[in-house]
Amino acid sequence: MDLVKRVSEIWQSFVNDPSMTVAITVSILVFATLYFFMIRFLVDNKAEAMVVLFSLVMVIGAAILTFAKNINTAIYLIIPTVFLVAIMVLYSVELKRIILARKSVKPGDVKHGISYDEERVQTCVTEIIRALQNMSKNDVGAIIVLSTGNVPNQIIDSGVRLDCDISSELIESVFFPKTPLHDGAMIISGTKIVSAGCFLPLSQNVDNIPKDLGTRHRAGIGVTETIDVISIIVSEETGIISIARAGKITRYADSEALRKTLTRYYWQELDINKK
Repeated sequence: MDLVKRVSEIWQSFVNDPSMTVAITVSILVFATLYFFMIRFLVDNKAEAMVVLFSLVMVIGAAILTFAKNINTAIYLIIPTVFLVAIMVLYSVELKRIILARKSVKPGDVKHGISYDEERVQTCVTEIIRALQNMSKNDVGAIIVLSTGNVPNQIIDSGVRLDCDISSELIESVFFPKTPLHDGAMIISGTKIVSAGCFLPLSQNVDNIPKDLGTRHRAGIGVTETIDVISIIVSEETGIISIARAGKITRYADSEALRKTLTRYYWQELDINKK
């Protein structure tokens, strides 16, 4: 009976006091929006355990505040704040990637001038794979970053702007040992090589990177930790081709894996440019 009485009291105060009605409604909408984005972010990053814990704490907190008297309601502001801070600390890399992904290259900086069609896409895929396999056979180190126009200008400007069509000969010549640009990364956007010889941020997750991977791989992984791009790395020591995305690296990529990765990238790029 106490429970029913308490619910009745809350409902009556909500209905009879217009100012409280507005305040509660606005609070509910604000917190619902905040919780929605927090939960969606956690789900996208496969943190289901955090979602369950967060939901459980919210339900318990709501029950306590609803049915217990003489409790400071500020605790309901503290709980989501603590969770928000914890999420920002635990997922700082993912948040940084989302933020920096919005700092895309200005529309006027890189002019594609491309007519996207299946034949052109297949040509680009074939040329890139041919270059990667040739460099792999000859133990030529390389980093190719596949972007959707979202690489910050400071990275592009750290190299030499090319804005030229993709060809295996050009890719191989850029990464040929002792050429001026061979130590940097090549940025590809769509069917254009945007820039070469670019400096990339190194990964800070050293503990999660195999010990036999050097600076080139750390750079290839690092750029994917902060920007939504794909990087393809060829090892200078072993010729092994690796694919990095979202801070994770997959080694020993064969022609099938490369073709699948590049095909997905080009259809994503095609969809973006159609919008």
